[in-house]
Amino acid sequence: MAKFMFAFHGGKMPEDKAEGERIMAKWATWMQGLGAALADPGSILGRSSTVSAEGVTDDGGPDPISGYMVVVADDQDAAIEIAKGCPIIENEGRVEVAVLVDM
Repeated sequence: MAKFMFAFHGGKMPEDKAEGERIMAKWATWMQGLGAALADPGSILGRSSTVSAEGVTDDGGPDPISGYMVVVADDQDAAIEIAKGCPIIENEGRVEVAVLVDM
C-alpha cells in the first residue's frame, strides 16, 4: 500500500447556500465512503502565492490548487479509481493524483 496526494484544481463556486450545502453533502458522503483509505482529509485552500527564482507571484500560477487530501491505495491505478468518484469532477474541477515518496 502506498499513500497518494489528491491535489484538487478548479471547481466552480456554489451559486447559493443551498447549492453549497448540496455539494458539501456529496463530499461528506464520498469521503465517508473511503473508510480506511482516507489517510488525511486535507483541506480546502485559499489564496496562494508562488515562490520562484524570479520572485513571488500572488496568483498561485496558471492552475492553482484549490484543496488536497491523502489516500492509501494499492497502486497508482487504484488511487486513480478512487479519484474518479470525487465530487469536484462533476463541479468543473480536476484531481491530480501523485504518489508520496518516502525519503
